[in-house]
Amino acid sequence: MTETTLSLALRKLFAGSAACSAALLALPAQAQQTTTEPIQRVEITGSSIKRLAAQTALPITSVRAEDFAKQGLATAQEVLATIPMNQTSTSGSQSVGAGTGGRSVADLRGLGGDKTLVLLNGRRLANHPFFADTVDLNIIPIAALDRVEILRDGASAIYGTDAIGGVVNFITKRSYKGMGITAEAYVPTASGGGDEARLNFTGGWGDLNADGWNVLGVVDYHRQAALRAADRPFSSTGVRPERGVIQTSGTPFPANFFSENGISGNPSYATGCLPPGSIPNSDPTNPTCRFDFTRYIDNIPLTSQQTFLGRFSKKFGDEHTASLEYLHSRSNNEAAVSPPPLANIGLTMYGSSPFYPGAGITPAVAGLTGEPLDISWRPLVTGNRVTYDVSMSDRVLASMEGSMAGWDYNTGLSHSVGRARSAFTGGYVIDQRIIEGVGAGILNPFGEQTPEGTAFLGNSLLAGRFLRARINSSAFDFKASRDLREMGGGQLGFAIGGELRHDKATYTVNRELAGQASSSGFADAQDQRGSRTIRAIFSEVNMPFSKALEVNLAGRYDYYTDVGGNFSPKIGVRFQPAQQVLLRGSYNTGFRAPTLYDIYGPQTVTNTAEPWDDPVLCPGGTAVAGANPNVVCNQQQNIRQGGNQEVEPEESRTYTAGIVLEPTRNLTLSADYWDIKLEDQISALAEQTLFGNYPKYSNLFVYNAANTRLEYVQATTTNLGEIRTRGVDLSLLWRLPQNPWGNFSLAIDGTWVQKYDYQNEPGGPFTENAGRYADASPVFRWRHNATLSWSSRPWTITLSNRYLSGYTDQNAVEQQFQQRVDHYSIWSLAGTYSGNPSVDVTAGVKNLLDDDPPYTNQTTTFQQGYDPRYTDPLGRTFYVRATYKF
Repeated sequence: MTETTLSLALRKLFAGSAACSAALLALPAQAQQTTTEPIQRVEITGSSIKRLAAQTALPITSVRAEDFAKQGLATAQEVLATIPMNQTSTSGSQSVGAGTGGRSVADLRGLGGDKTLVLLNGRRLANHPFFADTVDLNIIPIAALDRVEILRDGASAIYGTDAIGGVVNFITKRSYKGMGITAEAYVPTASGGGDEARLNFTGGWGDLNADGWNVLGVVDYHRQAALRAADRPFSSTGVRPERGVIQTSGTPFPANFFSENGISGNPSYATGCLPPGSIPNSDPTNPTCRFDFTRYIDNIPLTSQQTFLGRFSKKFGDEHTASLEYLHSRSNNEAAVSPPPLANIGLTMYGSSPFYPGAGITPAVAGLTGEPLDISWRPLVTGNRVTYDVSMSDRVLASMEGSMAGWDYNTGLSHSVGRARSAFTGGYVIDQRIIEGVGAGILNPFGEQTPEGTAFLGNSLLAGRFLRARINSSAFDFKASRDLREMGGGQLGFAIGGELRHDKATYTVNRELAGQASSSGFADAQDQRGSRTIRAIFSEVNMPFSKALEVNLAGRYDYYTDVGGNFSPKIGVRFQPAQQVLLRGSYNTGFRAPTLYDIYGPQTVTNTAEPWDDPVLCPGGTAVAGANPNVVCNQQQNIRQGGNQEVEPEESRTYTAGIVLEPTRNLTLSADYWDIKLEDQISALAEQTLFGNYPKYSNLFVYNAANTRLEYVQATTTNLGEIRTRGVDLSLLWRLPQNPWGNFSLAIDGTWVQKYDYQNEPGGPFTENAGRYADASPVFRWRHNATLSWSSRPWTITLSNRYLSGYTDQNAVEQQFQQRVDHYSIWSLAGTYSGNPSVDVTAGVKNLLDDDPPYTNQTTTFQQGYDPRYTDPLGRTFYVRATYKF
């Protein structure tokens, strides 16, 4: 879209807002009761107009910070995991083998984290630079929070791109006076690790209303120890023949070989390989060993987060408040996977090696006559491959808000920087050194190393930083709102605002380092950079035609210098025919521009998450003549991922309809129906889709010129087809009347997904995902979070339940082993004592009944036996939280 078109669109937006306002000003004014008591008007997530909180018709879920501890929620990611409409909970566990940098992501409606907008006090933060698609929840200053508001509706008309699935707004304390230290500890009853600790300090000086100024400072430290997969029986192995699952690798220790004469084998096969890490191949025609890599990975990596938030606020008169805020967060993530697989890299053993089968050290194998052997080896002595990720985020924000000439205004100037880097810290080896060591007869891939071999491997380890990424975002925003005139049901509200933002991203690969290890995935990745400027203008009108009927109109135009412009309108209606009944509904369109990573992200070649048969060189599980079965059959293959400069924006349509009932003052019920259609989904095809239908996707399989080796499968970012999903959010809040035994309340929030269908290509067939594991994940039919609370000062006791319904499993197994995954229901209990004004103490237990996660045969994640995206491997965990105020 040209700048001329942009100017015309902006004029139309202004003209439309002005015409609407002028027409409403012409309506006859109606009398309204007034009051001499000032009532505070607040800004509500999803609207630019300040109003009374009770007036909103938006479907919003609010979680108070004081309730976090009562459910044992230690991180922002855990808080959002209790929100039923947050379908997938991506956390640090997904960094194991996946290169996510340890980030945690919100995912409302299961549309993807890139379609959930995360805000801090209503403003954007820098996205995590590795993918540039969403905010890393690890940078949220949870110790400084007052509450979290989740808008369960599309909000592109207010906030622009990213808000298709909804908005998560983390809201910090506005003014704080005093000082306090809080310490938390979480200890699982099962051994092995996973314990957590948190320590934070909060200080506030000055009273904003009385003194005209306030300083707030928060320092927070959180750490969680690693938990290895082997430390939990349900995740300790990928070999479960009773479940029909043999999730292993064809690159083991002791090594497999393939000779020039077509002989495939392993010298240790006859003696049972080297259990439990290596086991005999179940295929009798290929007497090799298989490696159970699940035993060597982390369920939970070692993580830590450090956060500082400082804010100075100053009032100027009674109407204006200026603030200067600085946020710094650092997240560290150390993830371990199995020792390096060395296959298909030209690793050759010659007959002159003292370790050649039958030469005196290694057992002989029939048929070998000294010809060269192609080796597939995993040197356990080098240890697990360990990647250390550091993510840092800084934001400086200068803002001003207040009232002037009848307008409420809010404006801000911010600069955010997100930085991330990844480094090899253990287990990675220099391929060429290993090739030379095996070829020279120094290294023994079939057994224990000699002192010379051990020293050689020690000098072959690779260490250092191999990837850096940085994303800068500078923004200026303003908005102003006011009441224009009296209408039948109150004041006509009008708002207008705009935003100017410049984003820049760079990705730097240390190819000199990464290129020495094929298992790094970055051997041929290229440096990338990109930038864009975003200009936006928006307007909103709130029209209370009567006490019963209110209509809200909003529209926003965004122009991206690299992908063009888009106009997003929204209409919302609130109708309250009786005091006990509220009806509400909305219709809006939205869009998401591709992120800078979607366009410019470096393309990497790494291993698939699970083993596959090469569809050309091992069709039906049998290697073709001359092909090495240890490489082409039931083996992790290469997959190419990264950005694509041809990707186009996504567009969406959403409508909602809801009802809120309050038959008594103590009981509130609500139901909100939502329907979302997303077009041109930006994503990448799942490896399960690609290998599951080779005839359809054969053009994405890239072989060498001789067609004797699969170089990689192309799975870069692209525009897929549509997503269509709909369902209902249900909630209940029941407050029993006050009585001598204390106050009781019951709150239940749930989401039922009636439909979730998607296409892997425009115009293609739809895949059903609701209630079943489709290409890469399930969508739960029903999720809820329920809390039963009792309070009688100074005591409070809370019993909570988090529930996820069962679903049809991935079931990439034989028919007799196919199954449904059981539901997941976790109970937690906590008690709080606040009888001392200086001390608050909370003690509780998560997973009260010590339930294991339900078994699943999914193979999308590196962890096996359960799904780390939705369930917790820790088991029963006791925790205590104490705050001392002074």
